[in-house]
Amino acid sequence: MNAHAWTSRGRAMAHRAARSSAVETGARWGLAARGLIYLLIGVLALQVAFGTGGGKEADRGGALEEMATKPFGAALLWAVGIGLVGMVVWRLSEALFGAAGPDGQKPQKRALSAARCVFYGSAAYSVLAFAAGVEDAGSSDQQSRDVTARALELPGGQWIVGVGGAGVACAGVWIGVRAALRKYRKHLRSADMGRRTRRAVDVAGVSGGAARGLVFAVAGGFAVRAAVTFDPSDAKGLDDTLRTFAATGAGPWLLVATALGLVMFGLFSFSMARWRRV
Repeated sequence: MNAHAWTSRGRAMAHRAARSSAVETGARWGLAARGLIYLLIGVLALQVAFGTGGGKEADRGGALEEMATKPFGAALLWAVGIGLVGMVVWRLSEALFGAAGPDGQKPQKRALSAARCVFYGSAAYSVLAFAAGVEDAGSSDQQSRDVTARALELPGGQWIVGVGGAGVACAGVWIGVRAALRKYRKHLRSADMGRRTRRAVDVAGVSGGAARGLVFAVAGGFAVRAAVTFDPSDAKGLDDTLRTFAATGAGPWLLVATALGLVMFGLFSFSMARWRRV
């Protein structure tokens, strides 16, 4: 068998592996893990809004610490970390071989899957490192300031931070708009869902996506401000971003609404784990 034949055979095997039940299981596990993290972040944000948080941070680190305090917390942390690894493998398979659906082979779709692969790879590493006791959960606020400070020290650092922040802000708007337009519907096995279930998924998808998009957009705006002022302290992680909502004219109610939205996004992720086409 010549080299070309071996290469073609290898690609075919890789493509079948990408469409295997194992990858599908990993994807659904990962969506459920994402849902749990956002559900806990939303609950922690509600506690912050009502002053009952006890100093807990409403971010991924706070969610991990909350999991660790529960019965079988260590096993839960490992399950979430492994689930996020499943999400990484799924997104990687989409980047390499295309996603499910008629437009899954488009270059922009595959590039988006690659970006998601990197994003969830970072999340999976942080969760598994915390589960293994290698790293503490860490504060998203401090991490954001540290990353911004290092970036600002680079040649053209202000442009790097500014463009990156603008990209995050635009991603937030994109997330919110797609949620409002119910773009997620094309990925769902709607025929397997009853009418009430579809309505419930729509409520969770629209409100959850809008809240998630708002948080991304505002966090990106703070990064742009940090670039303009050349001050890394102006950059904010998830916890600080959420807390600024309570300082607006709407008082804590904007934070309450956003926190409830994040809870809904967690529930929406569980729905996606059940009914999404993979």
